[in-house]
Amino acid sequence: MTDDLRTLADRALAACGAVLPEATDGGPRLQARTPITGAGLVDVRAASRQDVDDVLSRAQTAFGEWRAVPAPRRGALVKEYGRLLEQHKDDLATLVTIEVGKIPAEALGEIQEMIDICDFAVGLSRQLDGRTMPSERPGHRLMETWHPRGVVAVISAFNFPAAVWAWNTAVALVCGNSVVWKPSELTPLTSLACSAILDRAIAACGAPSDVHQLVLSERDTAAALIDSPMVAVVSATGSERMGADVGPRVAARFGHAILELGGNNAAIVAPSADLELAVRGIVFAAAGTAGQRCTSLRRVIAHESVADELVHRLAEVFRRLRVANPLEEGTLVGPLISESAFTAMQEALAAAEREGGKVVAGGERHHVGTPDAYYARPAVVRMPAQTDIVRRETFAPIVYAMAYTELDQAIALQNGVPQGLSSSIFTLDQREAEVFMSSAGSDCGIVNVNIGTSGAEIGGAFGGEKSTGGGRESGSDAWRGYMRRATNTINYSDELPLAQGVNFA
Repeated sequence: MTDDLRTLADRALAACGAVLPEATDGGPRLQARTPITGAGLVDVRAASRQDVDDVLSRAQTAFGEWRAVPAPRRGALVKEYGRLLEQHKDDLATLVTIEVGKIPAEALGEIQEMIDICDFAVGLSRQLDGRTMPSERPGHRLMETWHPRGVVAVISAFNFPAAVWAWNTAVALVCGNSVVWKPSELTPLTSLACSAILDRAIAACGAPSDVHQLVLSERDTAAALIDSPMVAVVSATGSERMGADVGPRVAARFGHAILELGGNNAAIVAPSADLELAVRGIVFAAAGTAGQRCTSLRRVIAHESVADELVHRLAEVFRRLRVANPLEEGTLVGPLISESAFTAMQEALAAAEREGGKVVAGGERHHVGTPDAYYARPAVVRMPAQTDIVRRETFAPIVYAMAYTELDQAIALQNGVPQGLSSSIFTLDQREAEVFMSSAGSDCGIVNVNIGTSGAEIGGAFGGEKSTGGGRESGSDAWRGYMRRATNTINYSDELPLAQGVNFA
């Protein structure tokens, strides 16, 4: 089976125009592997610290050229990239499935996100507008303008190896920045294909060849991107622990950080909820991508009048979910990314039982004939309270179910974790929905009603609060994170009045 996957990967890479950097003897290298079988596919050459320094130098030079290009022309590059993505949607989705283990439907959805953000960014290239404000001084105009920041380093995670990079890159490019991409070391093939397609768009549009560069490396080499004064913006997606390291280091040199970190997302299920709708929303949010999304549903907070029935329904559905090779028809849940992910899941389930919980469905390893791969049945765990393990994010398909009596208690449980990414409420009571969305409700960056916690659209700004990092990517006005603001005062009179009525005669 592994040989077949290697053949599929080779075909997809060739179609995208990607060339594997050959691993040299004694030099740094990465191994591309697949969680579908747990086997390695191919070794590729990794960047050294000197390579990274050279890349940053070239990126800074490219920025000097690119920032002078009118924004609508920068948008033309992203438009061409979106066109090429449409042509290679199946190729890229194949690589995502092979390297991450996503089922094809989810992998295709990830590539569609890339196409969608290109569409958004093209429109944005004609709307990078500032404000004009009234001046207190006669014959003066007060306004603001926005300018590119410089080199943007994008550090992405394995679970969305293409889309999250595209969110950052499409917007950063139309804003006039150059981009250096350090993807997860677990997904080198997907990143090589994405970068190769963008290189083709860059060449077709006559943009500076170094306006985007790919750095394949282990985690340690990424330190050069985090600490370099040549990097104006570091956009990093990963764990809370990673963000706690990256954020202070970028701040220490007065750089700008966009952090997308952990999520311990909850859904409140109210007495009036449509339980059929709630079950469908919860199951996809919890089990999709084998629970390996930052927006995956981790906690269900159900009213005591519906909690038993809801848990029973969830357990029944979880037992029926097809867990198998994602390339097999009918599969809904693929593998965990690695043995360590499965181990973390088992440790979390054991901790939940020690803290009074009961596993009512799932949690066990599911064998599919490949001993080096780790498939697990999504688990439902009934908890008596929000204990220590519930407050921690486990990157695996586990849902902790708890009961509540009053809405304010449910909201307190929802907010009572360090993370603040995504949240939802299932209710047909408008008052409950409005309270949940108000300042007295959810403290998350994403607040949904009658849908699950995952599946964000690119039109809205994506990100969260608290230990999730506070960053925003993708839509709305997230573009401002890649630009700097200048306030301008223009005197078109022949006088020189001072602000605040100051007289300096």
